[in-house]
Amino acid sequence: MGEIILLSQMGSRIRELRKNKRMTQDALAEKCDFEKARLSRIETGQTNPTIRSLFKISKALEVNIAELFPEQSTP
Repeated sequence: MGEIILLSQMGSRIRELRKNKRMTQDALAEKCDFEKARLSRIETGQTNPTIRSLFKISKALEVNIAELFPEQSTP
């Protein structure tokens, strides 16, 4: 899986989890101590978040960090 595809799919997964929790980008960004623009770039796959950022997002969404990543299909 290419990096661009992975970042896009991970961002979509984060957005999906956030919406399932009925959270706005503003609310999640605040919980993570991010600017909203930073969270937006993560959700749209425009930036490669650090492990620390992913950890903050997973804690704010109350999910395991592995749930932020798209599922891999085995060949």
